[in-house]
Amino acid sequence: MRKLKVTELNRMSVAEYKASEKQPIVVVLDHVRSLYNVGSIFRTCDAFRMNGVCLCGITAQPPNPEIHKTALGAEDSVPWLYFKKTEDAVNWLKENGYTILAIEQCEGSTMLYNFHRDSNKKYAIILGNEVKGVQQQVVDMCDGCLEIPQYGIKHSMNVSVTAGIVLWHLLEK
Repeated sequence: MRKLKVTELNRMSVAEYKASEKQPIVVVLDHVRSLYNVGSIFRTCDAFRMNGVCLCGITAQPPNPEIHKTALGAEDSVPWLYFKKTEDAVNWLKENGYTILAIEQCEGSTMLYNFHRDSNKKYAIILGNEVKGVQQQVVDMCDGCLEIPQYGIKHSMNVSVTAGIVLWHLLEK
């Protein structure tokens, strides 16, 4: 088995990426404080061709060298918007026909393995702050909550890891 060279990966240009068809999924970052997490999420959204990212509250915005360090240019290919309040992002997404799902541990949340994406719907997934998670007032605005089952003692995961798991699941289903 031989690893492929970068030149063999047939990567798109930024212009080709921007013109390509995207998954009908937007990622919302609710007060994510680590710029490395933000960059990593941009890179994951690029890899899976997500429709965009909404950066909310204290979440940093490009251009930023710390975001770029993990995004590796994905902050230039993935469309993004900034909202001072996450609630404003949720309202904008609802007005644009998105089903809103918080990724959070809540009463009545749906385990990720039980969630099946409706191919006729557009989705926005909300990922929360590294310490406090998704704000309760934002959870209250959501159409549902998805939870990643966890079996250890911590019952929390890094937000960029969570993004990767959830987005992969949504694409596979």
